[in-house]
Amino acid sequence: MSEPRLVVFDVDGTLIDSEHNIVAAMTEAWSHMELGVPEPSDVRRIIGLSLVEACSVLLPWATHEMHRQVAEAYKEAFRGLRLLPDNEEPLFPGVLEALDALDQDGWLLGLATGKSRRGVQAMLDMHDLHGRFLTIQTADDNPGKPNPAMLVRAAAECGVEPANMIMVGDTAYDMMMAKSAKAIGLGVSWGYHAIEELRGAGAQLVIDDFDNLTEVAARLIGAPECG
Repeated sequence: MSEPRLVVFDVDGTLIDSEHNIVAAMTEAWSHMELGVPEPSDVRRIIGLSLVEACSVLLPWATHEMHRQVAEAYKEAFRGLRLLPDNEEPLFPGVLEALDALDQDGWLLGLATGKSRRGVQAMLDMHDLHGRFLTIQTADDNPGKPNPAMLVRAAAECGVEPANMIMVGDTAYDMMMAKSAKAIGLGVSWGYHAIEELRGAGAQLVIDDFDNLTEVAARLIGAPECG
């Protein structure tokens, strides 16, 4: 019997296109706190981090208490956005087909995300993805990326060796987390960090679409470790 293999996906920027909602919620949070208007490009840079840490990067001069308050204001703004009738966070092309193909090929599937558990549940509800993922690691339950804790816990829950685990993500934080966990980092080019950053952070490969993901994943399991 072959050893179990696990593919863990980031969410924002990898599976779903949520940048517009994240920027809008952070802008509303800053307005609530009378902080002005954040640069959308700066907000894009911190997508993937846990929320309080993301606020600390955006507002390095502020106190931890202010970072926490901005994070709470962001959560409230995001909840409001989800209630709007025209709110959308679409799946990127090929996601469902890739999940089906991996499942049919015997791969275990997981999530590791800076989203809250509530945010993940909303995403699963929106796209009818419940039951797809054997392990779901969120910022509510673990230290944030690039700390390897999410992947260490995912591997333990699934009984998978790190060398048989692939982290699929769009940011350097995902690739750094994979490298620290001794897993394989697979970058995607359509997300929030540049291809060069992904490679510099340890991505063994960066793909431009989810076509043939099962074949790519199988090849990577046998690939030597980077760096």
